[in-house]
Amino acid sequence: MKTTLEIPELLFRKAKSKAAERGQTLKQLVTEALQEKLATRTDNNRPGEPGWMQGFGKLRRLHKETQRIQARIDEHFEVIEPEDRA
Repeated sequence: MKTTLEIPELLFRKAKSKAAERGQTLKQLVTEALQEKLATRTDNNRPGEPGWMQGFGKLRRLHKETQRIQARIDEHFEVIEPEDRA
């Protein structure tokens, strides 16, 4: 089936470059990317939920605790250590 899509120019260039690196046509790369994206949407994660929650933290009674833990993880990893500042 043929269709027309409008995508940002920078994304188009990256996709075209990646396809060339992999020895694929743009059509093959886009088809593969769509298949992968659609396959991952069949999981039970809510949008924005980290992947680790699929195996852990899905119990309803622990939802608030899981959110609290994720907030602490996010908070910790946003901190830049003084020796890493350049």
